Amino acid sequence: MNNEKTIHDIETKYQQLGENPETYLKGLLYSKPINYWDYVEVDTLLSLQKPRTDFKDEEIFIMYHQVTELVLKMMVHEIKQMVYAPLDEDVWIDKIGRLNRYTSMLITSFDVMKYGMNYDDYNTFRRTLAPASGFQSVQFRIIEIYCTRLGNLVNEEGRKRLPAEPSVADYFDHIYWKDAGLNRSTGKKSLTLQQFEEKYLDRLIALANKIKGNTLEDKMLKANNCSEALKHKLKEFDHLYNVAWPMVHLETAQHYLDSKGENKAATGGSEWKKYLHPKFQQRKFFPSLWSGQEIGDWGNT
Repeated sequence: MNNEKTIHDIETKYQQLGENPETYLKGLLYSKPINYWDYVEVDTLLSLQKPRTDFKDEEIFIMYHQVTELVLKMMVHEIKQMVYAPLDEDVWIDKIGRLNRYTSMLITSFDVMKYGMNYDDYNTFRRTLAPASGFQSVQFRIIEIYCTRLGNLVNEEGRKRLPAEPSVADYFDHIYWKDAGLNRSTGKKSLTLQQFEEKYLDRLIALANKIKGNTLEDKMLKANNCSEALKHKLKEFDHLYNVAWPMVHLETAQHYLDSKGENKAATGGSEWKKYLHPKFQQRKFFPSLWSGQEIGDWGNT
């Protein structure tokens, strides 16, 4: 009886799609059973590490960043579902909870970087990576653009340079991360920043224009009566992503670049001590949820 109902449901599904159910049912006779390695593309995943040196820990370094990009992709996947649908508190609380877990994974995973590589080997093979830099992770920028209005991605110094009625392009000219590779006095850009902008800037500006007025922050503000439970989740995400994670990144960079007082340069050439600190970035996704004192203490806790 259950088999008959299943077949009936399959026929109904394809009839509603305007397709011939018999074609799909016959196709099942010839399709191969799925297996784990094909479904997850294990062989492809395990072939994606291409070290530039013979130092064994370089492969750890590559895999760590590949895992990070996959976690960021999961975050983008969740955020897009919130951006492109009406605000449903139950859905948001669930999905922000997921974002908080993903971000916590990113924070704790820095132990792989900090304690999982030989200090001297890392400081040797990293020289072959310039001008590549984690700064060039576009998914990080995509998450920012989906989450908040562009004005929240411009720090205090950048806001002083903005025109009275800034365009999207104006915001990108003064966005906080640009200071990592642009000498404002000379106008000279690092090669790292040049490469990033050539590949992604037009795409990021187009995305910002597409979702203008519809970021997570915008949707929260329009709701105007968010529950305390949702506000708590949003603040937790804001702090994890914009304070806790950058601080762990900074501490890890200090371990390899400055723990012996050597003050090494980042592969992208940025002033990493200044750039990575939340007090310099001043990035907040939901500033209206924070008190003036909390904003003033941003990055201190």
